[in-house]
Amino acid sequence: MCGICCSVSFSVENCSKDLKEDLLYRLSRRGPDSSKQLVKSSVGYQCLFSGHVLHLRGVLTAQPVEDERGDVFLWNGEVFSGIKFEAGENDTQIMFNYLSSCKNESDILSLFSEVQGPWSFIYYQASSHHLWFGRDFFGRRSLLWHFSDLGRSFCLSSVGAQTSGEVNQWQEVPASGIFRIDLKSTSISKSLVLKLYPWKSIPGENVIKECVHSLIQISANLPTFVSVVANEAKLYLKKPVVPLNTMMPQAPLAIPCINIAGVLPTRETLQRLLTDGRMKEVVQQFIDVLSVSVKRRVLCLPRDENLTPSEALKACDRKANVAILFSGGIDSMVIAALADHHVPLDEPIDLLNVAFRTKEKTVLTGFNKKRKKQKSHCEIPSEESSKNDDDSPDKQFCVPDRVTGRVGLKELQAANPARIWNFVEINVSLEELQELRRTQICHLVQPLDTVLDDSIGCAVWFASRGVGWLVTQDGVRSYQSAAKVVLTGIGADEQLAGYSRHRVRFQTHGMEGLNEEIEMELGRISSRNLGRDDRVIGDHGKEARFPFLDENVVSFLNSLPVWKKADLTLPRGIGEKLILRLAAVELGLTTCALLPKRAMQFGSRIAKMEKNNEKASDKCGRLQVISLEDLSIEKEIAV
Repeated sequence: MCGICCSVSFSVENCSKDLKEDLLYRLSRRGPDSSKQLVKSSVGYQCLFSGHVLHLRGVLTAQPVEDERGDVFLWNGEVFSGIKFEAGENDTQIMFNYLSSCKNESDILSLFSEVQGPWSFIYYQASSHHLWFGRDFFGRRSLLWHFSDLGRSFCLSSVGAQTSGEVNQWQEVPASGIFRIDLKSTSISKSLVLKLYPWKSIPGENVIKECVHSLIQISANLPTFVSVVANEAKLYLKKPVVPLNTMMPQAPLAIPCINIAGVLPTRETLQRLLTDGRMKEVVQQFIDVLSVSVKRRVLCLPRDENLTPSEALKACDRKANVAILFSGGIDSMVIAALADHHVPLDEPIDLLNVAFRTKEKTVLTGFNKKRKKQKSHCEIPSEESSKNDDDSPDKQFCVPDRVTGRVGLKELQAANPARIWNFVEINVSLEELQELRRTQICHLVQPLDTVLDDSIGCAVWFASRGVGWLVTQDGVRSYQSAAKVVLTGIGADEQLAGYSRHRVRFQTHGMEGLNEEIEMELGRISSRNLGRDDRVIGDHGKEARFPFLDENVVSFLNSLPVWKKADLTLPRGIGEKLILRLAAVELGLTTCALLPKRAMQFGSRIAKMEKNNEKASDKCGRLQVISLEDLSIEKEIAV
């Protein structure tokens, strides 16, 4: 994972040998292991490349990389599959080698069509004066663009640096395909033209129609002096996943051994569903493909594999290489169970559980009211059975996700007592939230700006930072996770009808409407979630990895008819994400398999922590930015 940036100037007065302090600071936080800058000048323009590397595989390769032709490459990604590479090789160098061998545009597009894994990149071809850039199909890595007034300069960067009082300086590069700019032509014409090479899936699909739709969407958010056009050759990238199966059932569905009218959300119900041999086979196939996805994401890491037995014994307090954003809900529990299959047994796994301080009465009353309604059926753990008051550093942080998290921990410990599971209780006060949002987090959430973005962005930032308390048999001690890889369950709800809006859509428009909702959710995940989460987690010098968004996992789920993934005729706590609940049962997990969806902002209790009368879609005034310069002035005044 890296922080990458390219600043291009078309006028002498705008040329600079250094990035602005704010931007350089935020990029360097993403890549703490190596920082390097490179300037390339030509008639009419100058490019300043800046690369900041988080070293995770192969030989540490400083970025930007340059070849003998003067071509320059910046890579923020992971190649998990699709192109040939050896286990010990660095994928930045491998990708650059492949690019250097490309003879034309088609070769470049074929290369990026083959790569499986998250990526964003910037590639400069010196001989043609072309600048290529883009994000993977799902947008799992952040890339922003910023165009100056009158087109005198523009900037591409993993993260932006907002200036106090100014709005909409940076925007996310759409994950619509790959873009190319002819820098020489731009310097002459003074008009900036982005050429788009879009994604296409089905043979014979109307790529022009799709491209026009993308062009209209992209152009709507660009300054008037920037235009985006389709490439003249009508070339495209091949989508890395199969299209969504929208098949409708030929006849009303009958669920074996289940009387839907009287069905209750219990583990016995799930076990009866697994008596259907065909369903059991599909569930096992899902477990297999998801397990491979998790394996790829936890094994591509530097480890102390050459320790002697005596050294290994001394490593009783070995640090975890892998952490999981952990609520004890079904998504994080299944990821944890599968990670346990692949992470070396003598290596701990960090379970990062975040809670925001709120009034104890509000926490317990609100959570227990819901619990009492579901207690007899859903088997949700009680507050009393899940914790010992003396173990908690602060009872005010006993929010719903902390309760389910502790129960999930016990289930994982029972499944594999030999594993060290570090359950990290991350407790955030209102004062700490407000201070760090103002100085750090707001820059990362931007350009997104809603109340929902604020809540999730802040919760993920504190959780992935990994600073909290470790409760062990010996007592409570402070702890900071050193894991460089953070697994997150995003993508499960979008594909498996996990949100309440999926059930509403099903009730009003049936399976056809549900399919449309799922397709829309996955189509907009790059702009709604992934860029923000990558910026927020990357700020700690850690890499976000998304097992549910592996290309093979998405293709497998897309190939299934919707009723194999979710059955919303069944009650809440079973029907949504049905295939994942059945997978959990097969993996030996029981309690989490019956937990209804609870969004992170509610489970951690950050939602409505500061204001009760705001909607998730409202613009959030708390995300107003403050620059490093203004922050320094504030500190001087305070002193």
